[in-house]
Amino acid sequence: MRILIATDAWHPQVNGVVRTLTSLAASASALGAKVQFLVPEGFPSVGVPTYPGLRIALPNKREIARRIEAAAPDAIHIATEGPIGWAVRAYCRRRKLKFTTSYTTRFPEYIAVRSIIPLSWGYEVLRRFHAAGAMTMVATKSLRKELASRGFGRLGTWGRGVDTDLFTPDHVAALDLPRPIFMNVGRVAVEKNLEAFLSLQLPGTKVVIGDGPQRAELTRRYPTVKFLGEKTGRDLAAHVAAADVFVFPSLTDTFGVVQLEALACGTPVAAFPVTGPIDVIADQPVGAIDADLQQACMRALGMSRETCRSFALEHSWESSARQFIGNLSDLRASSPVRSAYRIAGKTATGS
Repeated sequence: MRILIATDAWHPQVNGVVRTLTSLAASASALGAKVQFLVPEGFPSVGVPTYPGLRIALPNKREIARRIEAAAPDAIHIATEGPIGWAVRAYCRRRKLKFTTSYTTRFPEYIAVRSIIPLSWGYEVLRRFHAAGAMTMVATKSLRKELASRGFGRLGTWGRGVDTDLFTPDHVAALDLPRPIFMNVGRVAVEKNLEAFLSLQLPGTKVVIGDGPQRAELTRRYPTVKFLGEKTGRDLAAHVAAADVFVFPSLTDTFGVVQLEALACGTPVAAFPVTGPIDVIADQPVGAIDADLQQACMRALGMSRETCRSFALEHSWESSARQFIGNLSDLRASSPVRSAYRIAGKTATGS
């Protein structure tokens, strides 16, 4: 099966959506499926005033059509609701092609904390976007239930996984810091609710790995916190393995792949009882969820690192890819995409 995934989120961005799609492609290939991506590369772009450092692509109809037709996909999936997502959605609707979507980011909440746009308006736009698809894939049962209550239909499940070869307790960074170490990894931005973590009265050291528009402000306000900047690959994994507790204060993530990555490193998780943590952690002895984040942090300290690792080993990207491909199996694109526009030697990104 040839699968084309349209996404506004792509390298060099470092976030859960990009990591999920990259891991999906690698695992799908091992299962005999070929995944291509229609990404922002090659399109003009503009900055987002309310989201410093982020740029969004400005796709045109003709180039979107050319890239889709060059890919000749059996199935089309739209991963994000940005300009590329809307452009591919329009292409499919004009040609009466089936496609699937995924709900990966709580854009209404993100926009609401940065503007005066009401939450209800954001969800109205997203309902309209996803209603055109044959299925909207979500990562967790609790998110599926929540979206159903907001009027979303045709919901399906697509779980997440973790690279347990990369994220492992076998390689630990040497952090010469007072113990215990409470760590967060992710974008340093207002929607991640980092202040709920940084303001806690905890023993030892608080560490933040990542970059983003709030980093300078939070560095000034919390001078005892160690901001180590962005890290990737084995360096990132080694730092996560060096933490005593991984603190996940976000209230708006739809899943939080970083939780599984921490557990794969043997690091227990502390979080609020919201979508993502309640699905990943639930009542398993691999983390603590509590409305009092400080209590969650202290409870997580006493949890077995071996149990955390064993739990993560049960969540592979292969099983996630199988579920994704299964969702597409009856939703293949109509034959004109393949038969009329096969362009030799060109990829979906136009490179």
